[in-house]
Amino acid sequence: MQFLRNLFYFFIAVAMLGLGALFAVQNEATVPLDLLVVLLPERSVALWVLLAFALGGVTGLLTSLGIILRQRTALAAANRRVEKARTAVARDTAPPAPKPEPATDTLQES
Repeated sequence: MQFLRNLFYFFIAVAMLGLGALFAVQNEATVPLDLLVVLLPERSVALWVLLAFALGGVTGLLTSLGIILRQRTALAAANRRVEKARTAVARDTAPPAPKPEPATDTLQES
């Protein structure tokens, strides 16, 4: 099953690369990009769009990575609290240890 999943992801990646290449071939017009403080040189529209798409993807991955790490940390802390609570409940509900009976002297005086 893992092989089929990897094969599916491979085909998706190849299709995305193919569509990106087709998009780049169809959009050959060159335009400069003005970022308010800097004017980037003229490049094809496809390059600017694909770079923006890639930058958005990387930003999304980094953001989700931060959220996932925060949630894993919270889950680990919650698991530690649950384990402490379980040990406390087990300690409180354990039957009391039997009290030792007083020792009786089995030696008889002669």
